[in-house]
Amino acid sequence: MAIKKYLANADNTIVNTYQSNLTTRGTGANMGRSDIVETYSVYGRQQTSGSATQKASQELSRILMKFPISDISTDRGNSVIPASGSVSFYLRLFNAEHTKAVPRNLILKVLAVSSSWQEGDGLDMENYDDLTKNQYPGSNWMSASNTEAWTLVGGDYISASSQWDDSGNPPVYSQSFSTGLEDLEIDISGLVEHWIASDINNYGVGIHLTSSQEAYYSASAIEGTDVQHPAIGPILNITGGAQKSWYTKRFFGRGTQFFFKRPVIEARWNSTKRDDRGDFFYSSSLAPAADNLNTLYFYNYIRGRLRDIPAIGTTGSLMLSLFSGSATNAAPSGSKLILSDGTMAITGGWVSTGIYSASVALTAASTPVKTLYDVWWSGSGDDPSTNVTEFATGSIAASKVVPLDHSRHPTYYINITNLRNKYNNSETARFNLYVRNKNWNPTIYTKASSVVPGVSIHSASYRVFRIRDGLEAVPYGTGSDFQTGISYDVSGNYFDFDMNLLDGGYAYGFKFAFYDPELSTWTEQDKVFKFRVEDYEY
Repeated sequence: MAIKKYLANADNTIVNTYQSNLTTRGTGANMGRSDIVETYSVYGRQQTSGSATQKASQELSRILMKFPISDISTDRGNSVIPASGSVSFYLRLFNAEHTKAVPRNLILKVLAVSSSWQEGDGLDMENYDDLTKNQYPGSNWMSASNTEAWTLVGGDYISASSQWDDSGNPPVYSQSFSTGLEDLEIDISGLVEHWIASDINNYGVGIHLTSSQEAYYSASAIEGTDVQHPAIGPILNITGGAQKSWYTKRFFGRGTQFFFKRPVIEARWNSTKRDDRGDFFYSSSLAPAADNLNTLYFYNYIRGRLRDIPAIGTTGSLMLSLFSGSATNAAPSGSKLILSDGTMAITGGWVSTGIYSASVALTAASTPVKTLYDVWWSGSGDDPSTNVTEFATGSIAASKVVPLDHSRHPTYYINITNLRNKYNNSETARFNLYVRNKNWNPTIYTKASSVVPGVSIHSASYRVFRIRDGLEAVPYGTGSDFQTGISYDVSGNYFDFDMNLLDGGYAYGFKFAFYDPELSTWTEQDKVFKFRVEDYEY
């Protein structure tokens, strides 16, 4: 499981837009209960009197949104998500179609809010009649709550480097929208990590047009002040703003009925484990150095649960050595084998709770040993008789690299061997993916006496779609985060999937794509594996 979603727990749209009378502004309006949030800029619907000249009006809409960062911190403490640097956090908002004009070539920016605010209970996004003041809680254009005004109308945002980090980078992110119909998806990992570390208070984010696209206004001719806040007008001084309108970009809010359209912070990380125990090759001059390495894993299960080795923990040294077999080939025998780097032991490292790994290369002897034994130990020196504690011993079927005399065009038969018809949306299920070459031709002896041999796909990914309408529930994640990557070990390929990512009551399908290194491309496999997700407890 390498995807975890954290749904927004507060959102609102705040505006300084004119109400329908084109005289009164809706600066006191709140839309905290609306299932839509929107941002826009309207220039010049009204002309306002300045000290000497007429000034065109500015009307803006901005989005406020907050997420449960405490839940992310808890999950990190429980090892549900990895440590900082090993996980990315994406802010995702989903486009809401509407009948009004859509702005093209739009640029939205995302900033950290610097003060607390109230969500409110308003719904009216047309006439802006749901006001928040006195006894009615909620944020609006002028105020963060029914008792506290913003320092600057339109919301308080962190922009000074002193409030951010030592390198002077303010928490400002942006995304361009060429058609205006795209979803928002921005990597805000830096901001989330600062929230988790409590370097910055979690007051959420503000989302609105970049300053060059928000409507122009010059403070040299101040518009009449707002009656609720006589010291401050509702207009922002944006002398570098646009003298055209960008109207209107809408997203689904947290109250939407559409399960897959809810605003989220999505944690993504690469959880694949490439265990070469079932695909171990001796070093060969035909292969580059990186391909001569074999990564082996050690899984420390105690009473059915993974546990760190007390003497090793997460930072201690766990050593790996290889041995040839005894006369009966039932156990390791003799001295440690000399590895390709001239040593007899490789230092392994902690991967996650109870899981350790090490990468090793071994040159074949004149008569290669087909079965090797890996011994995991701790101690001093290469001599196993000096203060050595052995933790585990495994076996490896080793092979030599053999070049082919023809070009390779693989096609595969695939199957999920443990697929069930139904799953509960509160469970995380492990799926075992069996893969073999489709054109495998066994001899009569092989067919009669052996299990059909499978192959491990070293780079594979999955996606999930809803059967009813083809909606992409979980797309392929084959980028740098590789969040939908598939692991493999001696038993073949496998992956874990959190059913909570799916809406209960529907049928879904898995599809798989394999990376072809010769073509440098991903190839989607034909077969679909269907299952249903239900909202019930077993």
